[in-house]
Amino acid sequence: IFSIVVFGSIVNECYVNKDSHHPELLCIFNENESACSYGIAVGLIAFFGCIFFFVVDLYFQQISSVKDRKRAVLLDLGFSGFLAFLWFVAFCFLANQWQRTTLTRGFSQGADAARAAIAFSFFSIIVWVVLALRALQRYRLGTDMSLFATEQFGTDPGASYPGYPGGSGVESTETYQSPPFTETLEPNPKGYQVPAY
Repeated sequence: IFSIVVFGSIVNECYVNKDSHHPELLCIFNENESACSYGIAVGLIAFFGCIFFFVVDLYFQQISSVKDRKRAVLLDLGFSGFLAFLWFVAFCFLANQWQRTTLTRGFSQGADAARAAIAFSFFSIIVWVVLALRALQRYRLGTDMSLFATEQFGTDPGASYPGYPGGSGVESTETYQSPPFTETLEPNPKGYQVPAY
């Protein structure tokens, strides 16, 4: 949602005419086109990344390969950390360019949108750091519970499956025997005719 606010406010209200003598649209951030382009690019990358990782989270339990699960979690961790860095750069860049902007009558129309883009860039840093920590926690939880480990199985083709770890390890010599039949069976039970062949 924060990424939509950032790139939406920049696209909709941060390109304005400086005054009536200049008909071309200029970026409100110190007339620096790079500032607006960077904010839009990071917002779009974050938006589509969120959609992708939302789908991955929905189907995570259905991923049967342990290696694929590990890759998905590591990809989530790397992407979240990378986006936190990009949002930090976006916040610093937009705030710096906004500080250098001289507000003319035309630029004052988009001032609220520029401030919203800067504020939500800062909030996005916090959100992506939290998402990176969540992915790191998921990775640590998975490795602690041996969800990602494949070393527990032998690599030899003749290696047997490890047994259940509980119990004393000694088998009992007593075997279970069912009690003998105590009922006497009739040769022809009621209602049943033996077919003649």
